[in-house]
Amino acid sequence: MAQIVDARGLSCPQPVLMTMAEIKKTGKGQIEVLVDTDTSKENVSRAASSQGWQVQNVSEEGGGYRIVIKKDA
Repeated sequence: MAQIVDARGLSCPQPVLMTMAEIKKTGKGQIEVLVDTDTSKENVSRAASSQGWQVQNVSEEGGGYRIVIKKDA
């Protein structure tokens, strides 16, 4: 079951900070991050990649984006 970080309506750096906190807490597996700006989408994707997570999918959803990031053990 994927963890969900709902950062819609928040401006940077809040979505990145929330994602990083979830990455630290989770350690591995799958996290879905919901954001509603292009800037947040780019920054969250970059931050996740910098931590060794793979951006599996980015889809437009309800005026925003769902970013699926994943890290194996």
